[in-house]
Amino acid sequence: MGDTRERAVVAGASGFIGQRLVRELRDQGYEVARIGRTGPDARWDDDTAVRELIDGSALVINLAGKSVDCRYTDRNRTEILHSRVNTTRQLREAIQTSARPPRVWLNASTATIYRYAMDRPMIETHGEIGSGFSADIARNWEDELFAGVLPGTRRVALRMAIVLGDGPATAILARLARLGLGGPQVDGWWFPHRRYRGIGTQPSGDGTAPTHHSRGRQRFSWIHIDDVMASIRFIVAHDGLAGPVNLAAPHPSDNRTLMATLRRRVGARLGLPAFRWMLEPAMWLLRTEPELVLKSRWVEPERLVAAGYRFAWPELEPAIYDVVARSARP
Repeated sequence: MGDTRERAVVAGASGFIGQRLVRELRDQGYEVARIGRTGPDARWDDDTAVRELIDGSALVINLAGKSVDCRYTDRNRTEILHSRVNTTRQLREAIQTSARPPRVWLNASTATIYRYAMDRPMIETHGEIGSGFSADIARNWEDELFAGVLPGTRRVALRMAIVLGDGPATAILARLARLGLGGPQVDGWWFPHRRYRGIGTQPSGDGTAPTHHSRGRQRFSWIHIDDVMASIRFIVAHDGLAGPVNLAAPHPSDNRTLMATLRRRVGARLGLPAFRWMLEPAMWLLRTEPELVLKSRWVEPERLVAAGYRFAWPELEPAIYDVVARSARP
């Protein structure tokens, strides 16, 4: 007898979110097929294989895209954009030509699409789209997702906040706290540069890197990896959820509180603050960008909550305690 399970196609499954998602989907009874640069079931450079996987699938989830944990050199900026937009376009064209298109297509996006916010939370109905490089990446990404007509497929942009789990970000933050470097990250003046200038078909902003005197109180929106998985399952099951959906816990925090919570969790008494003049050379050595910790992301899950989703991890401290314990396991 042939395999009668529904097929879920996961693109970009190599990261810690993708690996967890593949396990979850298999536990739910799906036959899981994966698309990536090296397969294993289809490669991006094999358009025919991608189309064959998509046609007849029940669910497509796209997490593909170069990590933003890098320096925003011209080469990396272009790759960050193209790795998201081109793969999303390829999937959309495959769905358009499918005889049996998937019922649901979930595509990764990011809560960084919203502006720097310390005055009010950004929600789907009246959140304000930001400007500059990171917001332009997300806007171009979503524009590609929602382009054209796909009458048989419900499309959702997963605007994910910082994901707490057994991934590298949690491990690095915990390590900083253990070393006594777990104080707040404080914005301030730095030499002008243009790494955060806009990109894409209609670049936004004036090209300069913004400076905000947040004193370490920049908002920190987050979501536990368990809630990422559960909310994806919830969205697939609820036909009324289409378009952008914020994946963020209902109780955002701020940078100072985040780092203090981490210090308590790892038993570190000292947490030295990191000012921008310290962060910039340090981040250069680490080959990443200060924006990742200095931008104020204040995002709340309006649509998920309105649809009835209940978060397993709504509060920061229990979530931090859980993920640090998980990351410490062998």
